[in-house]
Amino acid sequence: MSLYLYNATWIDPETFSGTTTTIKVEEGPFGGMTTDATVPPPSERGPDDGILDCTGRIVMPAFGCGHHHIYSALARGMPPAPKTPANFLEVLEYVWWRMDKKLDRDMIEASALVTGLYCAKNGVTFVIDHHASPFHLEGSLETIAGALDRVGLGHLLCCEMSCRDGEAIKEKGLAETEAFLSSGRKGHVGLHASFTVDDDLLNRAVELARRHGTGIHIHVAEGVEDQEHCARAYGKSVVRRLSDAGVLDMPLTILGHCVHLDEEERDLIRTSPCWVVQNTESNLNNKVGLGRYNDFPRVMLGTDGMHSDMIRSAQSSYFIAGIAEGGMSPLAAYQRLRAVHQHIRGHRAPGGGTNNLVILNYDTPTPLTAENFAGHFCYAFDARNVESVVSQGRLIVDHGELVSASEAEILAYANEQARRLWVLL
Repeated sequence: MSLYLYNATWIDPETFSGTTTTIKVEEGPFGGMTTDATVPPPSERGPDDGILDCTGRIVMPAFGCGHHHIYSALARGMPPAPKTPANFLEVLEYVWWRMDKKLDRDMIEASALVTGLYCAKNGVTFVIDHHASPFHLEGSLETIAGALDRVGLGHLLCCEMSCRDGEAIKEKGLAETEAFLSSGRKGHVGLHASFTVDDDLLNRAVELARRHGTGIHIHVAEGVEDQEHCARAYGKSVVRRLSDAGVLDMPLTILGHCVHLDEEERDLIRTSPCWVVQNTESNLNNKVGLGRYNDFPRVMLGTDGMHSDMIRSAQSSYFIAGIAEGGMSPLAAYQRLRAVHQHIRGHRAPGGGTNNLVILNYDTPTPLTAENFAGHFCYAFDARNVESVVSQGRLIVDHGELVSASEAEILAYANEQARRLWVLL
């Protein structure tokens, strides 16, 4: 099957030059796309070929999220914590750990479907997720994968293993990770954070990641408490501990947040092949600090479960850089947004091809050129400009409406499961 985007303004991802052309998109998890195509006459088209008129519309590669928490999707409007958190550890204890213990299969599925819905409508066609449901682990990753497949999104998944719920739960996390990666699905080996992971789990996770040719996905020094615990328990910094265990040796490792680092830790990350993921709005929300990322060679952007809007994430990272990093150019912010695609390609993950596109209705009052494209993106682009979305060669959002699944059914299901969850909190 082929999809033809007729009369589109294609923005070249390298030069930002705009060209009016017809784009041919091939369906499939590893499909491609070509510009300067010609729409064949009806007699020469396949029965499932489609045509989308993109006159006056901008077409560019779709977006990816480098760090999400799908499990948090039903938290919007949930009952307040029994105590107002006074620090980051209490945020975890009274909000997120209180909630993730109550999740079951239907709640997880609803969370994944509604996250998939919002990702799709925001032009995000690939999600790297860090999942937590310690008392419903078995089959949880496949539940999420199936829901995202239904919406039409690519994904790299893991469950955030830890020791905070005891040995039996730790073993179930390892078993779920092994089962998911052994099934042929692509993903990471997930760990929560150094302060909830003992040496046995850390070493077994590294071995598991090496055996499956992937990396570790872990929160790193998000709060200063992570560093304080590591110094007390192991006599070293968090990144040094991870480096000594081999976590930083793997090119597909993702280090989330990386807010509270000393210079030795920064050097260890800079000289490693691993990735750092920045989550600006979550850092601000949790009051953990701003973070500095401009000296790391491989940085991508995530949302940490705050939302599913990567345009917003790129813009917030750009604006905060003026305080946290001494400034950043619009081009650098845009490149940081796009870095996730390099990581995805490293996994050879389904859904990581060039046949993932976003069609934008961007009616600018000023000229849009190759020279000022990044400035337009950082100051004026908005998720509301996302009109249609192509994922793996299929049109999944058509003029603002999800067409790969029923939006009404997904929202009704999410509301039902949110009510079930909130009663338990």
